[in-house]
Amino acid sequence: MRYTVLIVAAALALTGCAEPFNARVSRFQTMPAPQGQSYAIRAEAPALSNSLEFAHYADLVSNKLRAQGYQPAASPETATLVVSLDYGVDKGKVMTRVEPFAGYGGWGGYGPWGGYGLGYGGRGYRHHGFYRGGFAFGYDPYLFGPGYGELESYTVFTSGLELKIDRKADGQRVFEGHAKAVSSNDALTTLVPNLIDAMFTNFPGNSGETVKITVAPPKKG
Repeated sequence: MRYTVLIVAAALALTGCAEPFNARVSRFQTMPAPQGQSYAIRAEAPALSNSLEFAHYADLVSNKLRAQGYQPAASPETATLVVSLDYGVDKGKVMTRVEPFAGYGGWGGYGPWGGYGLGYGGRGYRHHGFYRGGFAFGYDPYLFGPGYGELESYTVFTSGLELKIDRKADGQRVFEGHAKAVSSNDALTTLVPNLIDAMFTNFPGNSGETVKITVAPPKKG
């Protein structure tokens, strides 16, 4: 039971519904200051063009652009700016966390993940054969024989959103942004709105800069 609780705690520490949403956002831009420019939003993938789900996310992007001072075009043909939107989430990767023997102090104190940690860096976990957290070399659960360590697995998902803005008159790109996050679930209905919020935080951003954006969870009630 102790290990089950620890798995849940680690999963929530990624990007759960009650936790802040953390994304890494890269933006490249020569965006013009808003001076009455209009925009039209299209799907990067043609298959999404008639999707009601895409239309919902496009509305969220539109609201963000309007808040910046740009205006929706009466039709795609009359738009000053063409906005391309794409998003998705992978199939998930299995992460393996090492659960070392319990104790106190340097070898068994509580780590930042909320359970028994390894050394001063907290609980270690393994991803594709590399241990991270705890000591740099990780922890071998079989080093001291059975019972001194446990391997626990859970799945993490990587989601992403891409936003491109081109000037329609000459096709010149004026904005290109990428947002990526790791979460404990693959629910696009939650992930995409959060990625949009991250993309438009301090929009349009400093060109060529990658920043970590934290989106606060929705207020209860």
